[in-house]
Amino acid sequence: MLTSLQNPLVKQMRKLHAAKERDRQQMFLLEGTHLLEEACGVDYPLEVVCFTPEWQGRYPELWETVTQRSPRCELVNEAVLKAMATTVQPDGVVAVAKRRQSAVPSIPQSGLTLALETLQDPGNLGTLIRTAAATGTQGIWLSADSVDAASPKVLRASAGQWFRLPVSVSADLKTDVIRAQQQGVQVISTTADAPLTYWEIDYRQPTLVLLGNEGAGLSADLLSTADHQVRIPLHSGVESLNVAIAAALILYEALRQTSHSSSVS
Repeated sequence: MLTSLQNPLVKQMRKLHAAKERDRQQMFLLEGTHLLEEACGVDYPLEVVCFTPEWQGRYPELWETVTQRSPRCELVNEAVLKAMATTVQPDGVVAVAKRRQSAVPSIPQSGLTLALETLQDPGNLGTLIRTAAATGTQGIWLSADSVDAASPKVLRASAGQWFRLPVSVSADLKTDVIRAQQQGVQVISTTADAPLTYWEIDYRQPTLVLLGNEGAGLSADLLSTADHQVRIPLHSGVESLNVAIAAALILYEALRQTSHSSSVS
C-alpha cells in the first residue's frame, strides 16, 4: 500500500492538476467511481488506477474490471488519495489515462456539430458535452485558446459523456469553419440582433453551430463566416443566456426537426 506523499507516483498525479502538465505528459486524471464506470463502459484505456481498501470493498466488480484493464493498480491510504485528487472529498478512486490524440476536426457529413470559440469555464464545457451527447450531436470543435478539454472539472460536469463524444481542438477555428463551409456544411451563429430566430433554421442538413466566449461572445471575425445568424428571443432587460443553455435550445430544436422528419418519412 502506498502511504507516502513523497512517492513519485503521487507527485506525478499531483502535477496533473495543472493544464500545462496534462499537456506535457499527455495524460489526465479521472476521478471518482462514476467516471471510472463510464470509461470502462467504452473501453477507454487506463494507465494507472489508485484506490483505497474501502473503495475496493464497496466496488469489487469494478475493481476486478480495472485490474484487468490497467497495467498498474495501486492500493493507497486516504491521505495519499486526497493528495492525488482535485476534489475535496474524493470517493476512493483516482485513475490516470492518456489524452485523446488531438485530431484535425473532421468535416461533418450529417447532423449537427458545435464549434466553440474561446470558451473559458470548465463547467460550461462539461455541460455542453453532456447535452451534445444527449441530443446525438456529432461532436465538438474547440478553439485552442479555450479551457483544457481534459480538465477534471470538465470531465465531472460532463457526467462521463466526455468519453462518448468526440472533442477536437482546432489550431485555427476560422480556417476549419471555412473548410467545412466549402464542403457544403451550413454554418450558423448566434447574435442578439439577428433577423431569424433559432427555430427558423432547417437543421436537417450538415450544420455547424458557432458559439462564443461567455463574456464577449463570438469574435466579429468568426461571426462573419456564418451563412445564417440567429437569435434566441429574450424578455426585455435580460442581456443574454448562459452559453450552455443557448446551445441546449438549439440542439433540442435540431433534434426535434430530425425526429419529426424521421417519423413523417
